[in-house]
Amino acid sequence: MTHPRRIGKAQRRGLAEEAADRIRDAIFAGLFPPGAAVREVELAEALEVSRGSVREGLAMLEREGLLQSAWHRGTRVIDLTIGDIEEVYSVRAALERLATTTAAERVGEADLRRLDEIVDTMSAEIDARAEGPRLLALDIEFHDQIYAAAGNRRLLDAWQALRSQVYLFQLSRIRLGDEDYRSRLVAEHAELAALLRHRDLAMLAEVAEEHVHSARRALVGRMAAQLMNR
Repeated sequence: MTHPRRIGKAQRRGLAEEAADRIRDAIFAGLFPPGAAVREVELAEALEVSRGSVREGLAMLEREGLLQSAWHRGTRVIDLTIGDIEEVYSVRAALERLATTTAAERVGEADLRRLDEIVDTMSAEIDARAEGPRLLALDIEFHDQIYAAAGNRRLLDAWQALRSQVYLFQLSRIRLGDEDYRSRLVAEHAELAALLRHRDLAMLAEVAEEHVHSARRALVGRMAAQLMNR
């Protein structure tokens, strides 16, 4: 026999989710750079919400991997270290390989058209000298579309758990110098879209992994150059 009344009343989470969205946006905007402290009291005052809502929002962002909490350091934005980069991009490479090959077996014409549209928009935005964050939004949208087309809920959950960290790291890559990113963006995504259309699984797996590893190498190279110039 079940006893649903013992579960307790559901709590509204709207303010906590809004707090998480606002804090995430602030992190992506560079207001809280990697390693910066985020303080519950100050955020509650700035957002004009309760400390409890902020606390829940911070917990959401910690689950996304954007924040880390430690007893002696409080809550901070994750550091941008070469070790962190290697971990995140190695996991992403495995996910992208699985996502693209799975999507190739299930993708429909509407999905393929949407991927082509995103690539065309990338090209137009580059010609218009759009800022890096706008290009990155299209980049992430392209990969969101692939994960959705794969139709694997657990794979999509795995991507969602990593997505914010990927976004932050790619933003850091762009801020350290976006020439390489701009030069590769359209060609690499156009190749992925074409391979998906032709369902070339072996080549697709290889290209999808290399797409991630090229991003990793670019960011690590920028980081190393920055450290040498200090």
